[in-house]
Amino acid sequence: MTTTAAPRREYIDGATAIVRGAIDAGCTFFAGYPITPASGILMAMMRELPKVGGVAMQGEDEIASIGMCIGAVMGGAKALTATSGPGISLYSENIGLAVMGEVPLVIVDVQRLGPATGGATTVAQGDVQFVRWGTAGGYPMIVLAPSNTPESYELTVKAFELSERFRCPVILLTDKELAMTLSAVDVDAYPDVEPVARTIKDAGLPYSWVPADAVEPMRAYGAGDAFRFTGSTHDEGGYITKLPAKVGALNEHLVAKIEDHRDEIEMVDVDADGPADTVVVSYGVTAGAARAAVRELRAKGTAVTGVVVKSLWPIPETSLSAAFDGAARIVVPELNVGLYRREIERIAADRDVVGVNRIDGKLITVAEIVEAAR
Repeated sequence: MTTTAAPRREYIDGATAIVRGAIDAGCTFFAGYPITPASGILMAMMRELPKVGGVAMQGEDEIASIGMCIGAVMGGAKALTATSGPGISLYSENIGLAVMGEVPLVIVDVQRLGPATGGATTVAQGDVQFVRWGTAGGYPMIVLAPSNTPESYELTVKAFELSERFRCPVILLTDKELAMTLSAVDVDAYPDVEPVARTIKDAGLPYSWVPADAVEPMRAYGAGDAFRFTGSTHDEGGYITKLPAKVGALNEHLVAKIEDHRDEIEMVDVDADGPADTVVVSYGVTAGAARAAVRELRAKGTAVTGVVVKSLWPIPETSLSAAFDGAARIVVPELNVGLYRREIERIAADRDVVGVNRIDGKLITVAEIVEAAR
């Protein structure tokens, strides 16, 4: 008689999955400051990272923590930091430094209800626009959003891969419920990981912007001739400049290296069952209810497509436009005042875009999405 082995399952929260993903992706340094609901990542990294030869530490505040991470990366480490809404506000200046200095760094934002201190143990998705536009200049940001525990692992690994590929900070946007809620997960749901090795050069200029979308390998600090690292507008050697040709080339590069490679960044799960009049677009923790609502609507005879966006920024216009083809209504559930719906409205043209929103600390229900989709 042939027997089938029972699936291996574990009881795990999103914070643990993120930590595991970071270590499997080759993370060797972590610094963070305690803040609910991100403290679980700090505690787990301080426990687990030294076991594989890495360094994890608690900074004296958020500004110091991300600064330590930038310094560690420039010294050769792969770094992760984690915070929540108030902390990501304090990170803002150093995120800009990482953009300007082209520093590969992964930043986890475990969202909670704002503004200000808000609800420290209350779920929300209110940082969606802030993580895109919260630094000076408005240059592109890569932001990924897991919708369950396996994706928390998968997208952490992907964040490290993209940060190395494009030499930039990448934000993993999660939330209180995903990070802190324990759930039973099939162990085989986690993908196999092959860490991306960083390309290092020992000599030559630290930056190059020809062609504009090219990404130069990082220079090794302490090897070869001296060069500078600065948050100011600079030339290929890292020296401050105001020459228009140099300034323009640098800034065009910061845009092109991401915008010209959207096809490498877009990650969207599309659940289509033939032509649909209605599309439900979701991301993050709200995607759980959205998936269930799509199943319920189909059971009642409604032609509907479900779209879960895993790469929030740059907004995956190609995938979304294709999913919207032939639809008349788009439903966007999110735990904020309609922040991502604004982007969907721009892509949706003259289609009816309906928001389902809660800002009272409660999750959006399946029934609320079903009602909006009718």
